[in-house]
Amino acid sequence: MSPLLRELSWNELAGSLAWFSALLVDAVEDGASVGFLPPLSCGVAGQYWMEVAQAMKTGGRILIAAYMEDTLVGSVQVDLATKPNALHRAEIQKLVVHRQMRRRGIGRSLMAEAERLSREAGRTLLILDTRQGDRSEVLYLSMGYKQAGVIPGYAKSASGQLDSTVLMYRNLVDSS
Repeated sequence: MSPLLRELSWNELAGSLAWFSALLVDAVEDGASVGFLPPLSCGVAGQYWMEVAQAMKTGGRILIAAYMEDTLVGSVQVDLATKPNALHRAEIQKLVVHRQMRRRGIGRSLMAEAERLSREAGRTLLILDTRQGDRSEVLYLSMGYKQAGVIPGYAKSASGQLDSTVLMYRNLVDSS
């Protein structure tokens, strides 16, 4: 069964903060390197999602949600560059899939939709970063992303260890 993917409006996100907060808390508690450390409270997660809603309201962010039987199971964001010399690019942010729903192609589906919507927005270059060695790195490589470099000691993990991050990109011109 494939997930239902939807691009949400900022007010749809604002009306679903509890669901998105729970999704983010689940990802962080499971060790995802998405900018937060456990324990992550729903309150802090909710504040983050309100910031995302504000970015969406101003047109600088796209949020794609994945649902299975009306339950939120994943999301990904596309941050649209707004500087005059950067209007051709966007950054993939916070691809998360609920831990009970992983290994079903939901992350791949979310990424494909993010690429489609990026193309629609006139973006030809996508960038992202991910913790070196994570499952997400394998996913991105399998989808045609290239490694631009590695930054050692970039992000702290829940254990206190400083992990390296991999910077990646994908040129969307002539790719499908």
